[in-house]
Amino acid sequence: MPDISGETSYADGKILKQVTDGVGVITFNNPAKRNAMSLEMWEGFGEALTALRDDETVRVVILRGAGGKAFVSGADISQFEKTRHNAAASEEYARRSAAQRALLADYPKPTIACIEGFCLGGGMQVAMLADIRLAADGSQFGIPAARLGIAYGYDGLRHLVSLVGPSWARLLMYTGMRIDSAEAVRIGLVERVFPVDELWGETMTIAQTISQNAPLAIKAAKITIAQVLKDESRRDMEAIKAIGTACMDSADFREGRQAFMEKRKPKFQGK
Repeated sequence: MPDISGETSYADGKILKQVTDGVGVITFNNPAKRNAMSLEMWEGFGEALTALRDDETVRVVILRGAGGKAFVSGADISQFEKTRHNAAASEEYARRSAAQRALLADYPKPTIACIEGFCLGGGMQVAMLADIRLAADGSQFGIPAARLGIAYGYDGLRHLVSLVGPSWARLLMYTGMRIDSAEAVRIGLVERVFPVDELWGETMTIAQTISQNAPLAIKAAKITIAQVLKDESRRDMEAIKAIGTACMDSADFREGRQAFMEKRKPKFQGK
C-alpha cells in the first residue's frame, strides 16, 4: 500500500482521507484491532464520505484497511458492554452507525472496496455497500453474528442475498463460517481477486479508469442499476429519464464525439 501520511484524519486518526488525481481514498486505520469499527470510527467514516462527496475534484472513492491484516474485522467488541449491552443500547448504536451506512448506500459517486485480510461482520456490510469489491488472495470473509448472539440487520442481509443468493446467505449466516477470496469470487461476493502485491495497483488502475470516463454517464449507470435492483413498483423511471436527458444534452457528450472523430483522449468535465 502507498504511504498514508499527509491525509486528513477523523476519529482520532482512525479514519484517514486522501485525494489523488480525482480518486478519493478512505482508510480504516485501527490496525491494532484489525480495523474493528467503534462508534467514533463510524461517525468519522461518515465525515470523510461527506467531504469526498462534496469535493468536485473527486470522481471515485476507494475504501481500504490499514496494516495489511484486515479491511474491517467487524464491530469493536470491546465497546459492546458500553454501547450494545442490551436491546435499547443496541438500537441506539444501530441508529448512529446506520446513518453512515445509509450515506454510503446512496453515495452519488462510484465506490470501490479494496479488501486485504479479514472482512467480517460490519466490514462485510461496508464492502457490500460499495459498488465494486476487489480482494487480495487469501482474504477472509464472514458474518459471525450467530456466534455472538446478534441479529444481522435487514439491509446487510438484503445486500448479501442480492450478491450471493438466499442459499449461500443462509449457509454463511447459520454457520458463521469464513470463506476465502477464491470462494468469494466464485459465489459473486467479490468481483476480482489479485495477488496481495498487485491489489493496490490494480485497484488504482480501475479507479483511475473510472475517474477519466464521463461522470454523467457513470452517474446514469449507477442510478439505473440501483433502480433495476428495486421492486418494479418502487422504481423511479423519471430519475432514469432525467439523467439520460442530462447525458445527451451535456458538453461531455459533445466532447466524447469530437474526441472520437479527432482520435484523441476525451477530457470530460462532468457537465
